[in-house]
Amino acid sequence: MRRIRGFTLVELLVALFVMALVAVLSWRGLDGMVRAHEGMQQRQDQVQALQVGMDQWNADLDAMVELPQSTAIDWNGRVLRLTRASPGGGTAGVVVVGWARRVGPEGSRWTRWASPPVTTRGDLDAAWRRADDWAAGNSVAGTASEVAVAGLADWQVFFFRRDAWTNPQSSDATQVTPPATPGSGPTPPVEAGLKKGAIPDGVRIVLTLASQQAITGDLTRDWVNPTRGGGRS
Repeated sequence: MRRIRGFTLVELLVALFVMALVAVLSWRGLDGMVRAHEGMQQRQDQVQALQVGMDQWNADLDAMVELPQSTAIDWNGRVLRLTRASPGGGTAGVVVVGWARRVGPEGSRWTRWASPPVTTRGDLDAAWRRADDWAAGNSVAGTASEVAVAGLADWQVFFFRRDAWTNPQSSDATQVTPPATPGSGPTPPVEAGLKKGAIPDGVRIVLTLASQQAITGDLTRDWVNPTRGGGRS
């Protein structure tokens, strides 16, 4: 009878080694595909979040309201605050919105804060102060309505007034005196610019996006006041 011959120990070890090598190479390839997919999804989420943030920025500016003896929009170098109509409309009151660069566990991010709807002058003033406290990192202001939009290294704000982009922190109400007419006596000064805190003809932001973002570098966004633009582009 013919002797039945099996695998030797060396052959078995070689086969196991080859199978292990194939398994490792397959796992590395699969892991690379998963990581690439996660990276693409993360970048897609960042782009989408930035787009939603830009849409919200425009919506806030479009809904701005000017109330008697109140500030409609203001930039103090730390936070841009504005008063806008409540999303509920009607008698829901107004909302104070703040946009600022906030530093947290995830790094520096462009962030939006919104107050609850207010209907009295006292509540409006308090919400205006809370927006500044929030931008300064004061926990008293609360972060329940805080939404982080995108990683941000820095940002700049400009207002379009008197046919030029200007620093919002400069004086809004500059008084000028027109030439006097002989025999007409002293001529009172005339307001040459916008009332302080009034809605300008346009608002420009320049966002310096963080390096780890899907989109990096400087991003400029202009908003034109539809009621005061005067047809200028």
